[in-house]
Amino acid sequence: MGIRLKRAFEAPEPDDGYRVLVDRLWPRGVAKAEARIDDWPREAAPSDALRKAYHAGELGWGAFRRRYLAELKAHRETLRPLAERAGRETVTLVFAAKDVRRNNAVVLRQYLAMLRP
Repeated sequence: MGIRLKRAFEAPEPDDGYRVLVDRLWPRGVAKAEARIDDWPREAAPSDALRKAYHAGELGWGAFRRRYLAELKAHRETLRPLAERAGRETVTLVFAAKDVRRNNAVVLRQYLAMLRP
């Protein structure tokens, strides 16, 4: 049980559990049939404007994180079932970013952990 993170370019594994794509765009070069994505809640992804500003270097990690958390709060009730699912089974947040330490999946995992009962 709990929330794991995995790059979209890594092969799915049985112990990934429920796989959720957390990016607004489908990862390039990843076949939908092979990705084994169970859910793709676009409201869990950063807005296009926020994503573009961060990737362009207009925002540092701290500013991105704060703004993304503010966006997630607007979707609290839609994301709550995902947080509850993570309390019952393994949920893997799938993301395309190269940086495995500083990306939207890292922030989303922290946010979902706060929503769990």
